[in-house]
Amino acid sequence: MKDKIHVIVWNEFVHEKEHEAVRAVYPDGIHRVIADFLGTDKTFSLGTATLDQPDHGLTEERLATCDVLIWWGHMAHDKVSDSIVDRVQKRILEGMGLIVLHSGHYSKIFRRMLGTTCSLKWREAEELERIWVVEPSHPIAAGLGQYFEIPYEEMYGERFEIPAPDETVFLSWFEGGEVFRSGCCWTRGHGRIFYFRPGHETYPTYYQKEVQTVIANAVHWAAPRVTITGVENSPNITVPLSPIQKKDVHFAKAGVIQQGGKNL
Repeated sequence: MKDKIHVIVWNEFVHEKEHEAVRAVYPDGIHRVIADFLGTDKTFSLGTATLDQPDHGLTEERLATCDVLIWWGHMAHDKVSDSIVDRVQKRILEGMGLIVLHSGHYSKIFRRMLGTTCSLKWREAEELERIWVVEPSHPIAAGLGQYFEIPYEEMYGERFEIPAPDETVFLSWFEGGEVFRSGCCWTRGHGRIFYFRPGHETYPTYYQKEVQTVIANAVHWAAPRVTITGVENSPNITVPLSPIQKKDVHFAKAGVIQQGGKNL
């Protein structure tokens, strides 16, 4: 067993450089705030990665030791290299966990893993968001009450074009009346995936204690139970586990089967 859960917080880190309103809330980047609060959990080993780094900060060596990858993106989904998406997908199938936050629903890796458009309705109007805990026994909901509220958030509304989640932990209601499946779990290959809706870049959502609790819980939930390498291979097994009896069987057209020169 590893003594630590190795976590990489990935952020495209574009908004914070280009927009003063975002920089005012997250001066060192969204990834830094997430890594800082996760760092209070001594069972985590934290690192960060951003779009502008070589290999987007996701080299084969770093991913090989990563247990859980957290992904935040918005402006630059199309700037993420397909080869890096391939690399991340391979690790998820092998057992690495993936946590996708807010507008990461349109990221290449999330759409790749879910196989749908992942589109939704949205509105930015500083709305109250009430997040209902609909699966209170789920590990990701540990330490939360019946619901919690975020005073100002961007609205995401149904229909959320995703495959039916294996588990839906949270359901959001917004001041304008819309609802949204805001905490969804899937398994792909040997890896676990969690999508968590809150986190618009101009609001201080990631400083809120309940949001931090959810993300920390999700890291523990998504951490690998097992890592299986070579899942992309399809080996030809020429040596069977048990002897296979030689059969004098011939197959003909129209579904006729012959054995020992006789039709069966």
